[in-house]
Amino acid sequence: MSEKKILDLSEDDRPREKLMLKGVKALSDSELIAILIGSGNREQNAVELAQDMLGSCGHRLDVFARLSVPDLMRFKGIGEAKAISIVSALELGKRRKGSKVEEIKITSSKDVYEVLRPYLLDLNHEEFWVLALSRANKVMKTMQISKGGVSGTSVDSKVIFKLALEQRASAIILVHNHPSGQLKPSEADRRITKKLVEAGKLLEIPVLDHVIFCNEAYYSFADKGEL
Repeated sequence: MSEKKILDLSEDDRPREKLMLKGVKALSDSELIAILIGSGNREQNAVELAQDMLGSCGHRLDVFARLSVPDLMRFKGIGEAKAISIVSALELGKRRKGSKVEEIKITSSKDVYEVLRPYLLDLNHEEFWVLALSRANKVMKTMQISKGGVSGTSVDSKVIFKLALEQRASAIILVHNHPSGQLKPSEADRRITKKLVEAGKLLEIPVLDHVIFCNEAYYSFADKGEL
């Protein structure tokens, strides 16, 4: 039995032809994925395979974006090269959203959430980031401090303030994600926040906020009056 091809579809249903005729926005999520993978398997064409892949994630792109190369390779017809193409395309989309964060003025915790969203969205592990701010509260630099496992990552106050001093930051904002989706700060979160706030006072680089990032929401220590 030969592999099913996209060419077996009617012309209106071929993703590449549809893109050229109607534009990229006319394509469904599964059709965009089908273009990336190019071909399906013996039982499915690329669109059908893409639909199954999305279906396994509840047709949610945020869940699909968390799949690793080995996860994707579990689908029949998805080898290493195709899996890498999908992961790379999704990562490019995230990076594009985060490519112009410098000079954004931070006026609220929501601004912080939006600035770090391209970097922290859909992660399966925890990362700790710092925003270095100017006197006008504009973002001078976004800095990844550490990355770890599902339940935590190490944070070194010396590294944070060394980087802040190198950037000549007037203030900093702490951000880390909770892959579990749990918004409530842990006792460890509270301890490190208190430690860094005190260190910032000594160095005259105030910590303006500590934001816990989850895919659908966030928790701000400043908004809760906990700094």
